[in-house]
Amino acid sequence: MRKMRLDDQAVAFYRQQGYYLFREPVFSQEKFDRLVALFEELLAAKSPHKRADELDKPHFEEPRLFEFLMADEVLDLVEPLIGPNIGLWSSHFIAKEPLVGRATPWHEDSSYWKGRLDRMDQIVTIWLALDRTDRENGCLRVIPGSHLNGGFSEYEAVDKAVNTFGSEIRPDLIDESKAVDFELEPNTCSLHDGRIIHGADANTSSRRRAGYTMRYFSLETRFIPDGPGNANHKLWLCRGVNVANNPLQPLP
Repeated sequence: MRKMRLDDQAVAFYRQQGYYLFREPVFSQEKFDRLVALFEELLAAKSPHKRADELDKPHFEEPRLFEFLMADEVLDLVEPLIGPNIGLWSSHFIAKEPLVGRATPWHEDSSYWKGRLDRMDQIVTIWLALDRTDRENGCLRVIPGSHLNGGFSEYEAVDKAVNTFGSEIRPDLIDESKAVDFELEPNTCSLHDGRIIHGADANTSSRRRAGYTMRYFSLETRFIPDGPGNANHKLWLCRGVNVANNPLQPLP
């Protein structure tokens, strides 16, 4: 029997609050160092027209990332939350440069995925800290329990020059006094529901803030092939059975 990495208390907290902070090392130090080295390589090779926070879906082009995305160390965190039938939805390296790293406006991931899947309550994001992350360098922040409201708030436009997105949830809908800061050491992670309201301040510190988001969905969820942005999107089987018969890619 495989031993899951979250106990019943952790799972209950995640269900109620929409997030959980896992403060143990996710990978061995040697394996984590390999991932960081791969990130540094991809960051150095990125187009000069891309910001460091725009390395989205790098696994589409870099098969070495599947060592980490398909790892039992990760999937044993995911399975207690969405069940044994796990698909890879996406991944994203997000690095905020010292002093100039852009803010991440308050948002729900589900609002950007509307129409792409038939349900939003079975998607979990692991945010793996590659650097130490805290309030000073723009750590992730969430509004606990906000995932229970459905995941589709009302948005308004913001300046993309200083924000990673061009829109944010209307400020009058956010009670920032309830926000929880995800301050993490390297090789630890947070997990959050795809519907939770979250964001991050700009990085005004002298330290970089880098993380790798690994996003998973239950394969009982149906992918909508003609949904917005889905034509060239790729999915993989991580564990279990493809219950909804979604279009899956073979592992490289």
